[in-house]
Amino acid sequence: GFPPLQGHVVRNWKVRWFVLLQDKLLYYKIEGGKKEPSPKGRILLDGCTITCPCLEYENRPLLIKLKTKTNTDYFLECCSREERDSWALDITGAIHAGHPVQVQELHKMKNSFKLLENISLHNIVERMYDSSTGIKLTRNLDQGNRYKETFTGSALVDWLISNGFAVSRFEAVTLASMLMDENFIRPVGVRSTEATRSSDPSEKFLDDSTALYMFAESSKKNTSSKEEVHFNISELSGTIVKQGFLVKQGHKRKNWKVRKFVLRADPAFLHYYDPTKEDNKPVGGFSLRGCLVSALEDNGVPAGVKGNVQGNLFKIITKNDIHYYIQASSKAERVQWIEAIKPLT
Repeated sequence: GFPPLQGHVVRNWKVRWFVLLQDKLLYYKIEGGKKEPSPKGRILLDGCTITCPCLEYENRPLLIKLKTKTNTDYFLECCSREERDSWALDITGAIHAGHPVQVQELHKMKNSFKLLENISLHNIVERMYDSSTGIKLTRNLDQGNRYKETFTGSALVDWLISNGFAVSRFEAVTLASMLMDENFIRPVGVRSTEATRSSDPSEKFLDDSTALYMFAESSKKNTSSKEEVHFNISELSGTIVKQGFLVKQGHKRKNWKVRKFVLRADPAFLHYYDPTKEDNKPVGGFSLRGCLVSALEDNGVPAGVKGNVQGNLFKIITKNDIHYYIQASSKAERVQWIEAIKPLT
């Protein structure tokens, strides 16, 4: 698949196609909508350490960091938590292939993920905000600083258990760390902030009555900046149904670019983002009401499509008759996108 990878000499984000082999990760450039035949680079996995989730970039919660034996850092960004966790597990498995003990540990980890995969974090946060049954916000003192509207680590653990989101304190701590990784809540004050620097993921969130946390409010903060005028905030308020990287043909210059697509329902919109940009604002998008979506045959290049294309194309025509040509990385992926979009049109 292709999470973009950050260039490690110049710190800019580039889209690369990744292939995981037994002992190395190869990455390829994508030109004109297709993977170049020879790899642009390789990351040797022997002696690599992996950090996931990696919190070094606040606005990129879906990062995996790889540090090679020679101390080069690579950052790989995925487009969903499921994708990030499965890449991280596969890469960790490859790193530890020679060490069966660690692989057993890994399977234990995999099972603890399973338990949480069917829980919607958005749903938990909405319940936390609820004025009657949500988490009680209190004023708290921390080393002389007064914080309004905070809650303690142990209060959140109690709340998650009493609301049936977790059965044990350990499970609740894992959930709370996820809420923190995804920027729904953030640590405030010395105690909880210090803990986030721990290298052990199970110690990043403290089940403690002196560790303070608050809602991150990131969703409300971003609405005032000038560029967002064309995107009405309600367009971006729908539930995310599917997201992933696809290759899209530009409207003016017919060049192919990798974009991160996010499909939302209620209201039904498809937005796309430039994965090399830091700001996480869509560069385009449209309502799916009245759209037509269809697969394009893989024999020959259809009219309206320029350049060298590998196939797996599909087309969306909006209500205002704008044609979008999009390329998936496989037939299966194309089918999944079309099936996810159709019911929303």
